[in-house]
Amino acid sequence: MFVFLSKVLDLLLAPLSWGLLLGVVGLLLRRRRARLAAGLQGLGLLVVYVFSLEPVANGLQRWVEAGAVSTYRPDTVYDAVIVLGGAVDADATERSGLPEYTHPVERILRGYELLRQGRARQVLISGGTLDTRPGALVEADILARQLRLWGVEPERMVLEGRSRNTRENAVESERLIREKGWRRLVLVTSAAHMPRALGTFEAVGLKPDTLVVDVRAHDWHLRGTWWQPRASNLSAGSDALRELFGRLVYRLRGWA
Repeated sequence: MFVFLSKVLDLLLAPLSWGLLLGVVGLLLRRRRARLAAGLQGLGLLVVYVFSLEPVANGLQRWVEAGAVSTYRPDTVYDAVIVLGGAVDADATERSGLPEYTHPVERILRGYELLRQGRARQVLISGGTLDTRPGALVEADILARQLRLWGVEPERMVLEGRSRNTRENAVESERLIREKGWRRLVLVTSAAHMPRALGTFEAVGLKPDTLVVDVRAHDWHLRGTWWQPRASNLSAGSDALRELFGRLVYRLRGWA
């Protein structure tokens, strides 16, 4: 139930949803309250426009990534690198028959580099699926397939394909880590996700080092096109807002 509700909240936290909702309410009120209706529609357009601007999107990204710190020690050989899911486009993978990725693909790339360089003996890939169809693709399986294509031996991989969110990533990973007896761990995930992910793993008793990847915020300078709206900015800002709300929910529930 919580997973389902979280996806509904994802929709409600998107500025595009706010703009559409204001526009619909304005349409419903246009005959009875013409001025109010026009104001709501104008506000809806303004919301979508503002969140589509680069300075707003980049500011939100910088805010959500501010607490992400890498504590990875290059002189340490880790028992395992923990790679969190969230990087696979399952629908595209199903269509093409090959692993297809989204923005956080750096998660599996950095995990692979640590294995190849001998900085980690094994990899724990944590990521399931929200697809309830029989035979649905599981992200951990897809990422393991990619590592095999890159030459990583199957015996160096431990797969956790039951989790559907960060809380379940931590709970299921802790169980496997305890069974394996691993002590030296490094957690790999996106900069925006790392503060919540680390807090969640610490809440289940794990103390991994961290390796931050997928940094999306940048040093912004006034440019001639900063005022032009972009769909990519709207998407990035929405992602940042969802992550900020996710942190609040996890704290309130005692998960992080």
